[in-house]
Amino acid sequence: MDRDEIRVAVLRIEGTNCEDETVKAFRMLGVDAEAVHLKQFYSDMIKDSEARTIWDYSCIVFPGGFSAGDYVRAGAIFSARVKSLLRHDLEMFIREGYPVLGICNGFQVLVELGALPGFDEDRPIAEKPEMVLAINNSNRFECRHSYLKHENSGKCVFTRKYGREEIVVFPVAHAEGKVVFPIGREEEYLNTLEENDQIVFRYVDPDGNYSGYPWNPNGSYSNIAGICNVKGNVFGLMPHPERVVHPWQHADWTRVERKEGDGLRVFESVLEYLERF
Repeated sequence: MDRDEIRVAVLRIEGTNCEDETVKAFRMLGVDAEAVHLKQFYSDMIKDSEARTIWDYSCIVFPGGFSAGDYVRAGAIFSARVKSLLRHDLEMFIREGYPVLGICNGFQVLVELGALPGFDEDRPIAEKPEMVLAINNSNRFECRHSYLKHENSGKCVFTRKYGREEIVVFPVAHAEGKVVFPIGREEEYLNTLEENDQIVFRYVDPDGNYSGYPWNPNGSYSNIAGICNVKGNVFGLMPHPERVVHPWQHADWTRVERKEGDGLRVFESVLEYLERF
C-alpha cells in the first residue's frame, strides 16, 4: 500500500500515556496516525463520526502508561477488555499479517492478552497468558536509558532497519518489566524463542555484554527486553522507542553525533513493511 493509505491507531484508555509521542513518531514519517479510545470500537454512546473498527487501520499500537491504574496486574484490565470485545477481529488482524506493537504497558497488555510469546501462528491469541512481566527485582520503578542489543535476524517487521547485534539506546520506565516464564520450563521457552528468531532485543552494558543490574533494569530472564510472535508481526518491548526519535532526546546528545534518535527505525521499519503489504 502507498504511505498515504497507511493508518495507525494508538489505543488508549484511562491511565495510558505516551500515546501522543507515539502518534507524533508516525506522523513525522508522513502517515495518518491517531490516538483512539477503546470505547470508540464498541460503545453505542460514541457519535458515528467518532466510531472506529480495527479494520479502519493498518497497524495497531498499545502504548505505555499505567492502564486502569495497573490494578490486579500491569495490563491485565486493558487486555481483559480487549479480549472480551475485540478478540475475534484482533486475531484475524494478526493472522492476516497486519502489525501490532506493544510498548512498555502495551507489552504487558499483549502478554496478558496471550498474543505474546505467540508460538502458534494459527491461534495468535492464546486462551491464557503463557508468560508474565513481573515486578522488577529492585522492587521499585526503574527509569533510565538502557543499552539494547538487536538480536533478531529479520523476522520482526518492526526492527528490520536495525543491524544484527547493533547496540541502541532506548529509555525504560517501568516497575513490572521482568520477563518470567513458567517455572521449570524456562529453558524450553528460551530455546523455542531463539530457534524461532523471536528474541528482538536484549539488555546489555555499554560494551554490548550481557550484564546484571543496573544494565538489566528488571532482572528479566536471559536479559530479554523485547520479543515478537512466531509470525513476526506482533512485537512487544519494555523500553520506549517513541521517546528517542530525535537525536536531542538522548541523554548524551551533546557528546554523540546522531542523525536521528535510535528509536525512529522501529516506526520506519513497520511502515516499509506495510508499503510492501
